[in-house]
Parts: sequence; C-alpha cells; structure tokens
Amino acid sequence: MECACSYSSLLPLTSPSPPAFPSNLKLLRVKRLKSQNSNLLIRKGCGSEENSNKRYSVTPDKLFQEEVIGAEYGEGFETFRPDGPLKVDVDFLNDRLQTSLLQRVRYAMKPDEAYGLIFSWENVLVDTSSVKLKTWKQLASEEGRDIPKDRSLQRNLLHGSAEHVFNKVLLWEKPGIELDRLKLRLSELYHGNLLNLSEPMEGLKEWLTAVSTARIPCAVVSSLDRTNLVEVLIRMGLYKYFQAIVTEEDGMESMAHRFLSAAVKLDRKPSMCVVFEDDPRGITAAHNCTMKATALIGSHPAYDLVQADLAVSSFNELSVINLRRLFANRGATFMDLEKQITEKTLQRRKLRVDTIF
Repeated sequence: MECACSYSSLLPLTSPSPPAFPSNLKLLRVKRLKSQNSNLLIRKGCGSEENSNKRYSVTPDKLFQEEVIGAEYGEGFETFRPDGPLKVDVDFLNDRLQTSLLQRVRYAMKPDEAYGLIFSWENVLVDTSSVKLKTWKQLASEEGRDIPKDRSLQRNLLHGSAEHVFNKVLLWEKPGIELDRLKLRLSELYHGNLLNLSEPMEGLKEWLTAVSTARIPCAVVSSLDRTNLVEVLIRMGLYKYFQAIVTEEDGMESMAHRFLSAAVKLDRKPSMCVVFEDDPRGITAAHNCTMKATALIGSHPAYDLVQADLAVSSFNELSVINLRRLFANRGATFMDLEKQITEKTLQRRKLRVDTIF
C-alpha cells in the first residue's frame, strides 16, 4: 500500500538552526531594477507607450493599401504546435474540421448551426471609406494643401498605399524623414477618427440579432490591432455577437489567411463559411478558400461584384433562408462543367411497300 502522507510530514518538527557563516564573508549586493525602468520595458514589449490614449501599433502602410489576396493555389499559413510547426492549407482544414457524429445529428435537426459567418471590418461593419477620406482631408489641411474633388483620385486615396498616394497621386514630394512623419500623423488621425465611430452599417444589428437567434457563430477580421477593434465594437454594441476576432496580432499575411484563421477559431470547415465583403479582392480570396461570398454594394459598384454568390445593397435584404440557398447546390461536382444530356427520340421508320407489277 502506498503511503498517503505528504512530504512535509517527513521533515523534523524542530526548525533547523541557521547556518553559521564566517564573519569575514562579504556578500555582493544585487541591484534591483527600478520599477519605472521595468514598467517602461514591459510597456515597450507589449507595444504600448506611456500615453495609453495613443495606441498606434498598426503602421499606415497596412491600413492604406490593397492587401494581398492569397491562397491562389489553396495554400494556407504556418502555425506552431508543441510538437513543431504545422502547415495549414485549405484542403487540410476541409479534411480535418470534420463534424462528429453528435454534431451531424444536431446539424440535421438545426442545419443553420453548421454555417460560419465571417465579416470583414472595412466598409462591412462600419463605413471606413468616409473615415479614410476625412483623415486625408485633415492631413492636407494641417499641411496647408487641398484634396482634389475628382472621384477617381479620391478612390486612389482609399485603396492606395500611403507612400503611393503621397508620391504619385497627391504629388507631395517629400524626403524620407518627412514622409515618415506624414505617415505617422496619418495613422494618428485615422485612429482618432476611428475611435469616434458609434454607428454600424444600416441593418447590421438586426441581421446579427437574427443570426444569433439561429445560433450561427460569427467572426470579424481586420488589419487593426485588437485593442482598438474591440473598443470600437464595444462602443457600437457589436462585441457580443462575435465569437472570434482576427486582428493584426494573429500575424496573417493575406486576406485569405485571415479568413482561414477565422474558420479555425469558429471550428467550421472553410467550405461551410460565408464571407461578407465589399471588395472584389476579398470575394476572390473567399472563393480561393472554398468559402461562399456575399457582397455589400457601396464602396464598389454592383458590376464589380458580379463574381459574388450573393450581392445586396443593405443588410436589411438578408434573411437566414439566404444562407441555406447559398449551400443548396453544394456537392462534389458543383461548379464543374458538364455536358447537357438530351433525350434522343427514335426516328420513325418509313414503311416501304414493294409492288410487283
């Protein structure tokens, strides 16, 4: 029989006498780090400065540019596990994220719960185009310049990188140090305007409420940092609707990688997810991940979004039945070219009578 007594009970009851050190022994005095220096070191390691009101951990190049689509050939991203790195791609997730027996039984009774919804942050949850345009106008006003009212030029302001806009669109020829200052100021103004947002897109709350009632998990993806994104979601009353958030801290390199990361966090196969996007590039990224794409008409015209599985002008046009219709024709040979088989009717034989004269 094993002994159930603790290790402390095996020690003697009397405390041992302290060891006698020689009187001439000199102990070195260890200098402790000052609390201010250690706190500063911790703040820098966490990506925050002394002023907590200014959190600009995302560079303007990441915010003001067209992101890489990704997953053109079904490739994914690399994640790390205790047993080593693990490469995750589209086929791997569709194969590994299979439903168990109990889940299949539940999804047979409640098929809506098998889906996963992934929302892009920009121009889907909030109108970020107006925020970006306002930011450029504020920066131009501070520099004593004007923003042209040409629509094509303003579109380049919304979708081009900061360096491209400064050098090629606005023609602000600045040296490298001055250009970095403008980029930093642009990021500060954008985050300041972003934190003032309080209203989501029209009909979004009603749609998320209906989805939540149907117990469909939702995720939001963005290139923003998690702190600012969560703060804005809480202010708008949307944070409670999302079960997963993919931000800059996740280290995803493309739009498709963010969608795949959101599918993993939702525990849904990519082929069972629906992406809500406003950008044709995001729709392409969703299709590269074998996901369905619902386009929100607004920042891009409808003729640029024809590749989407469904296009709406507002969330008020959506219902849960639309999700079922997206997967109604899902199958192994769906979207494959097939020859149409026509029934061949037998030709009637002509009766010929040989007459003997």
